[in-house]
Amino acid sequence: MRFRRVLILLLDSVGAGEMPDAAAYGDAGADTLRHVAAACPGFALPNLARLGLGNLGGIAGTPPIERPAGHWGRLGLASPGKDTVTGHWELAGVLLPQPFSTWPRGFNAEILDEFTRRTGYGVLGNKAASGTAILDELGPLHLATGKLIVYTSADSVFQIAAHEERVPLAELYRACEIAREILDPWRVARVIARPFVGTPGAFKRTYNRHDYALLPPHATLLDLLQGAHVPVVGIGKIQNIFADRGVDVSLHTEGNADGILKTHEALAAHPDGLIFTNLVDFDMLYGHRNDPLGYGRALMEVDAALPALLDAAGPDTLVTITADHGCDPTQTWHTDHTREHVPLLATYAGLTAGHALGERSSLADLGQTIAENFGVTLPAGASFLDEL
Repeated sequence: MRFRRVLILLLDSVGAGEMPDAAAYGDAGADTLRHVAAACPGFALPNLARLGLGNLGGIAGTPPIERPAGHWGRLGLASPGKDTVTGHWELAGVLLPQPFSTWPRGFNAEILDEFTRRTGYGVLGNKAASGTAILDELGPLHLATGKLIVYTSADSVFQIAAHEERVPLAELYRACEIAREILDPWRVARVIARPFVGTPGAFKRTYNRHDYALLPPHATLLDLLQGAHVPVVGIGKIQNIFADRGVDVSLHTEGNADGILKTHEALAAHPDGLIFTNLVDFDMLYGHRNDPLGYGRALMEVDAALPALLDAAGPDTLVTITADHGCDPTQTWHTDHTREHVPLLATYAGLTAGHALGERSSLADLGQTIAENFGVTLPAGASFLDEL
């Protein structure tokens, strides 16, 4: 074991350039990081640049550095798809032979009839939609009738929105658990509870969101580490994405700033093992809302928080920074995820001259690197531990 502890800081949806097959997903030309940088006046990521992010090239305000304090590269997505579960599972060693099912025209009557029968709730919507737009459209009718707002996207998701004062959270979560059972045979990746508050014209989604993922088809990195008595801490929606498996300690978060705070707490409390943090605001608040300025501000806020986080990591910790897919907010013909490579940065105390890790073919390469460090082996991925 080279490192006693590994931190994965996953910047949800911060893609780094289109995959070769992006056009097949409607994402030709997508490049979340570079497009956000170009769209934001005064954009700069000096601390990520010091770790080598600028060496990927073409990122405004983030120049290349001759001797960065980190290793850098990009990870490709070997699995079909471009959603959260696909990206996180692949990082953890699960490659999908086929994509999850998607429902661009809404869910079929068989699914919805059983959902209504078992939950006792009627349904509004049942279409692909922006999560904020559908609240404006159907929120008032939901308040009047108590029916649940069901919608999807280009991803494999069954999303259920309900006002917290009209449908108690416990009831919304119960409905999601029932939907999860119904949708398992249909290979829908996630059921997502989308609670909101406010009044018509001013609805706002809350951080009481909860994801209910399909069970992974085999053991993930998290399962294998747990089986080897290596502690695993999940921060943000990590435990949900892995269907409540393989995580010893799960810390709920309410946005990026809280995610960074919880990461500091975990670093102080857990000197060994894996800490896996998902920072969700890039995706949830800005990518899906076609807001490159908000996205850019969020990136700069994380960049500003990075030095203190690296100090807290201290010696014997490998810090890795990556993403799960793209969500280019400048691609205004849709509000969905984008099929992109993701950045890869790796650093540790005392590293003064990092080098290129190259274009890696799978997110599982990072998982395999972590697996090798802790003495386990994933069924997919090529480790680059000896290159660090």
